Amino acid sequence: MAEKGSESEWVVMATGRSPTNIAVIKYWGKRDEDLILPINDSISLTLDPLHLSATTTAAVSPGFSRDRMWLNGKEIPLSGERYQKCLREIRKRANEVSDEKKGLKIKKEDWESLHVHISSYNNFPTAAGLASSAAGFACLVFTLAKLMNVKEDLGQISSIARQGSGSACRSLFGGFVKWTMGNNADGSDSLAIQLADEAHWTDLVVIIAVVSSKQKETSSTSGMRETVQTSALIKHRAETVVPARMLKMEEAIANRDFASFAKLACSDSNQFHAVCLDTSPPIFYMNDTSHRIINLVEKWNHSEGTPQVAYTFDAGPNAVLISPNRKTAALLMQRLLYQFPPNQETDLTSFVVGDKSILQDAGVRSMKDIENLEPPTEIKDKVPHQRFTGDVSYFICTRVGSGPKVLTDETLALLDPVTGLPK
Repeated sequence: MAEKGSESEWVVMATGRSPTNIAVIKYWGKRDEDLILPINDSISLTLDPLHLSATTTAAVSPGFSRDRMWLNGKEIPLSGERYQKCLREIRKRANEVSDEKKGLKIKKEDWESLHVHISSYNNFPTAAGLASSAAGFACLVFTLAKLMNVKEDLGQISSIARQGSGSACRSLFGGFVKWTMGNNADGSDSLAIQLADEAHWTDLVVIIAVVSSKQKETSSTSGMRETVQTSALIKHRAETVVPARMLKMEEAIANRDFASFAKLACSDSNQFHAVCLDTSPPIFYMNDTSHRIINLVEKWNHSEGTPQVAYTFDAGPNAVLISPNRKTAALLMQRLLYQFPPNQETDLTSFVVGDKSILQDAGVRSMKDIENLEPPTEIKDKVPHQRFTGDVSYFICTRVGSGPKVLTDETLALLDPVTGLPK
């Protein structure tokens, strides 16, 4: 057992924060359900962890009788195979840990018999199509790796996070990330690679329209399984369409070529949802509001003759809208607020969250300013133009952001340093 001075019980903790990501070339379908190995490569943008992230504290103590976990303050069972795999794989790679302040040493072999407490918190809705499981499992694995002094690089750690939630592997890096599907049967080469860091293309502005923060009806896991089993289109997508798009998207990102980036992102999002519709029974992740947002962007892009904004939707109705610069993002915000104004009783500061300065850029300081917005030129002459009050719950304005970080400020820890229980 770990060596310790006079006190028999101690708690050692680590806290990490991991971002979420949004795929612009989608992952949909597994070739191995157990190892979570995909049928195609994918590419994502990591979103700013200040606005969308998971924070996790992991603690170890000889006083813990079993592994326990709390998510957003509520205890959840750790018996699920995905959690167990992540714990098992990290424990396998654990190394000796010395804490001079506490005067203790945890030997490599001790990790097999020591139990952990884990507390995790998402600062955005869970299971609503905003990749909360990606942030959650990335953070779980990253934080446990720090606690247990795992020496493997982030690429190898991403391959463990993948076994919790496929897209979690892409949240181990900031900026622009590729998940390479790999060929090995054991999944050892199915991992994330950073294409470019967050400093590569800083002009991009991301606005997320949260249409619904409710849990989705068809989980991604069961949706993918049904698609692979029943869709005639999925094989063509995985084998022919995606490989060609991957090359073009990597080139567009390298060259900061927004027009190509936008066309590819929109096409791939639409094809992903077409494959969902081609599933039997069909899967509907988008709703009428999602479709209206697509129409808004398509009309604007068409009227300008070149893409102003890219849209992409994951397995849910929420729109992720990417603008090439701040000026275009402000024009997009005006269009969104014109077509999807908040209910009268809504507080504007909770209707647009994240980087709220986008409101000033859009010239909106009050509800009155939203009421007075003019219809955009591309729909001005097309009457009647409706406004869909209350159809969007809120907007998040963010940007491309950094990868996981260790939080050294102990006040940010989610577990009590003495008891190892949630604060």
